[in-house]
Amino acid sequence: MSESRYSIAVLPGDGIGHEVMSPAIEVVDLVAEGLGFSMSWEEYPWSCAYYHEHGSMMPADGIDTLRKHDAILLGAVGDPSLPDHLSLWGLLIPIRRAFNQYINLRPAVLLPGIASPLRDTSRGIDILVVRENSEGEYSEVGGRVNPGTEHELAVQEAIFSRRGTTRVIEYAVALATERKKEVVSATKSNGIIHSMTFWDEVFGDVMAKHPDVSGRLMHVDALAARFVSHPHELDVVVGSNLFGDILTDIGAAIVGSMGMAPSANLNPEGEFPSMFEPVHGSAPDIAGRGIANPIGQIWSAAMMLDHLGEREAHDLIMRSIRSVLADSDVRTPDLGGTATTTEMTAAVLASVRAHRTQERS
Repeated sequence: MSESRYSIAVLPGDGIGHEVMSPAIEVVDLVAEGLGFSMSWEEYPWSCAYYHEHGSMMPADGIDTLRKHDAILLGAVGDPSLPDHLSLWGLLIPIRRAFNQYINLRPAVLLPGIASPLRDTSRGIDILVVRENSEGEYSEVGGRVNPGTEHELAVQEAIFSRRGTTRVIEYAVALATERKKEVVSATKSNGIIHSMTFWDEVFGDVMAKHPDVSGRLMHVDALAARFVSHPHELDVVVGSNLFGDILTDIGAAIVGSMGMAPSANLNPEGEFPSMFEPVHGSAPDIAGRGIANPIGQIWSAAMMLDHLGEREAHDLIMRSIRSVLADSDVRTPDLGGTATTTEMTAAVLASVRAHRTQERS
């Protein structure tokens, strides 16, 4: 049994981020108490509201402040009062790049008791998307010429390095070896002649070193359709920053709700803190109503525990979530129910306690 104490930076962010963060912390603290480790939570108010007050999404020493922590638990960032590119490039992307979080990991799993919008899910959905998280289409290289005139033009460069492309594909292959030994790579080399043909070549080079793993290329448009028509055929999917971003939102939709979707921004080597966040965003349309689904945030916290080496804690949280969804009718509105955030949280906490009791008896 672990006797570790982990220091976690908490960034609730905006909108429903504040509403789902407390449930995640409460669940983790309960699980930690039963397994003999503990958490030290330190909250930072960096958000769009912080920007309006200070002129930036975080202070100048924000990265140095976060560096001392073992991990970062993020709620959601974004508000209609501030353009998305300011909030994204002012907080999330600087953190991802300063801490070399080059892997974005997003599971799309259809849990028991959840209705998918797809007609037939009898063969299940369990897809793990590995998204390149530090370069690709989301680069800062580019600019505008002749702004405000009819001759205005914008140039945005996509950056693909051999090192960056190789390491994300290698990571996906390593995950595949523990699953079905199958990797699908998202490409668009029939239309994007330089960067995507390069991606395909690196994919081929990596797969040649792993003959026990099956690898295939799929154009991202066909792959997006595959997520909807044949999700049961997909296991590990690897994609560039943009393609991975789009595919994972499709993945979240087909497993029932964006409110259920977790993610991890990983520095696999552990040289820097990794960051964990739900995919649902700040959802200003429902903020303050107490109906946000906390499962995406709780699941993200479970992924954080797994990354920190507390696999037993991760598994307990996931068993508890599965039990709530399979054995009760507690559902937040995004899942077709009427439960509040508080009621869903209470159900997960009760399930954790029940599982602990069963394991002790």
